Amino acid sequence: MWEEPCISGSNGSGTVFFSGCNMGCVFCQNRKISRGETGKIITWERLTEIFFELEEQGANNINLVTGDMFIPTIVKAVGRARAQGLKIPFLFNTSSYLNADSVKTLDGLIDIYLPDFKYIREEDAVRYSNAPGYVEAAKAAIWEMVRQQPRCEFTREKSHGRRDDAVYEEGQNLITKGVVVRHLLMPGMLIQSKLIVKYLHERYGDDIYLSLMSQFTPNGELSDYPEINRKVTGSEYESLVTYAQNIGVSKGFIQEGEAASESFIPEFDLRGV
Repeated sequence: MWEEPCISGSNGSGTVFFSGCNMGCVFCQNRKISRGETGKIITWERLTEIFFELEEQGANNINLVTGDMFIPTIVKAVGRARAQGLKIPFLFNTSSYLNADSVKTLDGLIDIYLPDFKYIREEDAVRYSNAPGYVEAAKAAIWEMVRQQPRCEFTREKSHGRRDDAVYEEGQNLITKGVVVRHLLMPGMLIQSKLIVKYLHERYGDDIYLSLMSQFTPNGELSDYPEINRKVTGSEYESLVTYAQNIGVSKGFIQEGEAASESFIPEFDLRGV
């Protein structure tokens, strides 16, 4: 239920979390899974079954979270699910630290891309995420995603139960195709965030949606990184949102102030696996 309104809607997004991550973010909130400390080995055939089980539960989409290192398996499973008649969209949720050629193998299989654009300064990508080459990799990967899904498309949500009043400019519509680029504002990095928003808006305009996030929360392990060992202030985030509006960004999402105090982390208890 914690994705953008056009993804979660009132029925929720069918998230499938993959264990491990090719980045090493010092501020990671999902270390239990990102460091490969939990998970269960399954076959790609079982993965296909999970897709159908989520569809049967009423999920709006299949949300593949941090599947960057499992793309060959994902290609097999998604291809099989499509051939067997799965109807809801597939969403690829990624850090964008991957080769554009890998993204090309997903062409025709993924309906919605949900990439991060974390950094536009190489030194920060290395210091905080151990991700040399991140900036150019992310630019190339997102370019390929937009090439595959050059515009966002929506459909009216069909509710299977309760319905929340989503504050969303498209009403109660759900995204079925397109690219939503996320950016997490980090403490003291307002200028970098503005540069990222500027780059994305100049490059893609209204062909993509921007999701500007304020939920950065220290994980208790940042003593060696005192400059980011705090939450983002309201004035920092307001400045970023105002900047985006002033340069003409009209399609996007922002977070309410209490987002940084909420938990967006599920219990990784192998439920549904």
